[in-house]
Amino acid sequence: MFSLLVARPSARLRRTLAISAALATLSAPSIGAAQTLSLSDALSRVASGDPSVAANAARLQAADAAITQADVRPRDVVGVDVEDFMGTGPYSPVDRSQTTAWYERTWERGGKREARIGAARSDLDATSTRNRLRMLDLMAQVQAAWVEALAAEAAIPIAQQRLAAAQRVEAETARRVDRALDPLFAGERAKTAVAQARIALDQARENARIARATLASWWGGGADYSLDTAPFASVDAAMAPDDDSPDIALLAAERDAAGARVRLAETGNVSDPTARVGLRHFGQGNDVAIMIGGSIPLGSRSANRGNVARANAEAQAAEAEIAVVRAQIRRDVDRLVAERAALATEIARIDREVLPSAERAVMLVRDGFARGGTAFTFLEINQASQALTDARSRRVELLRRFHLAGVRLDRLTGRHAPLLASAENR
Repeated sequence: MFSLLVARPSARLRRTLAISAALATLSAPSIGAAQTLSLSDALSRVASGDPSVAANAARLQAADAAITQADVRPRDVVGVDVEDFMGTGPYSPVDRSQTTAWYERTWERGGKREARIGAARSDLDATSTRNRLRMLDLMAQVQAAWVEALAAEAAIPIAQQRLAAAQRVEAETARRVDRALDPLFAGERAKTAVAQARIALDQARENARIARATLASWWGGGADYSLDTAPFASVDAAMAPDDDSPDIALLAAERDAAGARVRLAETGNVSDPTARVGLRHFGQGNDVAIMIGGSIPLGSRSANRGNVARANAEAQAAEAEIAVVRAQIRRDVDRLVAERAALATEIARIDREVLPSAERAVMLVRDGFARGGTAFTFLEINQASQALTDARSRRVELLRRFHLAGVRLDRLTGRHAPLLASAENR
């Protein structure tokens, strides 16, 4: 029976083993320099190539084997007894020995076999749910790396705008120095600002490359691809769904498994009778006779009450844990939803109030500085440009925090579970 299981896995196991191929089809061709990577692409690549997929399949195979073993009844016994083989007095001759060949069978009562199978199947369900939870944890880590990569990419345009602004100021300052409107050190300060901006741009590009490489390391790829940055600019503070978290699904599966173990422990209170039939050969006279016997254990109820009490306590603990975790998850979800709403509000206010004002200030100072008047100096234009850069950087940081909070929210609510479910159904 076991060899047949290895040669032909169950339908559940075959679906799990096919997750990698199914998820791989969700992503388009291999990533190259000209291809843009989306979140679904990243999740599909990790779900199809991570070693945990094979580990999860092996756990399911072990649980399937446990179901097969649970279906095995007690083994029949064949034995031989030789009596009076050697002795003293009248029992010393060998021809006085008695030989009995017997066959023994034990009958399980109280639904032991069905309870064993039910417990093994509930363990399989818990293992499957636990595997799915591991994959969701893995996807959350990949999604967080994806957010970090997007934030690093979003910092590049800011550094480019800073460098372009510094170069314009340097050219305008050079003209003012030539016209003796500004001292020589103003030109050197402008050159310093350009050098610093160029360094910042190079660093931003390197940070983005490292972030892409870190993300690609989850599936063993390189950093030679581009990212779809459109989702990073999107601020969707929608409420979380009311469905139970996948963590609750795991606790429910463990509760059901504990209930199955209670039923299995209760079957131990029922004694299993054993019957024996044999053929006895008498050495003296060469006669034969049939013998029949049987046995049944005594005191089974008291002998197994400890296992029953333990199984009941585990089932009650699993039920109580569901209520505890559900309340904790609800608090975490509410906190994350409120945090994302606050971040979305601040981002909207920066877009509506801060950035337009900062951009106008830069434009006004730059125009006055370019006209050659003495009312504006390098200090004013540098401060205005820095304020605009700070506002843009602040916006990127808020977006990063917003999406990282969304990663945790997606994990708690199991947002990516349908991706796994659809793969299992293929």
